[in-house]
Amino acid sequence: MATAAPSPPPFQTALLAGALAGTTVDLSLFPLDTLKTRLQSSAGFFASGGFRGIYRGIGSALVGSAPGAAFFFCTYEASKTFLASSPTFQHLTNGHNRGGQAVEHMLAASLGEIAACAVRVPTEVVKQRAQAGQHGGSSLRSLLHILRQQHTVGLVGVWRELYRGWGITVMREVPFTILQFPLWEALKAWGRERRARTGRGLFGDVGTHPGREGAAVGIVGEVSAAESAVYGSISGGVAAAVTTPLDVLKTRVMLSAQRESMASIVRTIVKENGIRPFFAGIGPRVMWISAGGAIFLGSYQWAVNALEKSRLVI
Repeated sequence: MATAAPSPPPFQTALLAGALAGTTVDLSLFPLDTLKTRLQSSAGFFASGGFRGIYRGIGSALVGSAPGAAFFFCTYEASKTFLASSPTFQHLTNGHNRGGQAVEHMLAASLGEIAACAVRVPTEVVKQRAQAGQHGGSSLRSLLHILRQQHTVGLVGVWRELYRGWGITVMREVPFTILQFPLWEALKAWGRERRARTGRGLFGDVGTHPGREGAAVGIVGEVSAAESAVYGSISGGVAAAVTTPLDVLKTRVMLSAQRESMASIVRTIVKENGIRPFFAGIGPRVMWISAGGAIFLGSYQWAVNALEKSRLVI
């Protein structure tokens, strides 16, 4: 039995829930992110710090997590609302069927990632250099090293250095979200249909917990945070495995001593080591993003459900 998808949350809800989700996932999984970065570094794992100082660069993550995730979800939810209400888009995609909805989610997620990268790329550049032990191994020193280059390269040069890897980051994130978010939304739709058909959620009867999250789910017509976490973990793990080569390229571009083109880095990797380096860190990356997908999309759903419950009760 098909069930209608709930209305996207309002701007304020997406803003607050996205900020909470981004901060939660980045802080909880930062050590795994550090290990993944060092595995992908051209200098080698142990030369980049090994298992020491796994919280290097956490300052930049703290600064960038909340606004980056908030930008993403505000753009994502607003884009979904716009596309769903656009007669032209609905006509072109036959938007009421599953295929049309998947295209809607792909476009919305792509726009969300491009918006989020405006914040994410500079903080990622600073964070990864600190993680790899460059410039003293701290976010502040890495940032100051970039800013001091103004005397030789000017403001435009500093801007380009802060946004080094913008292209490859967008090239990595857009395919990632095109895989993750339609899959997450499809799994949530399956969960809603299953609940409508059987009266039970993935973890039992949501109606047996009045006053708790089950009540919130009943109000906003959404899945529970726990269900969203499971679906987020599955979709994140699949997307992470497929996009690992793009993640390796992004890391190499950001850590290179001099600006290098993606084509040059690809040629160097293939010539020196073949295809294998493109899958460096795939284990930690899949593990990290599977866990991250659970925390990120689970905490986002929890915040949306809680905020919407409070808003509707008031």
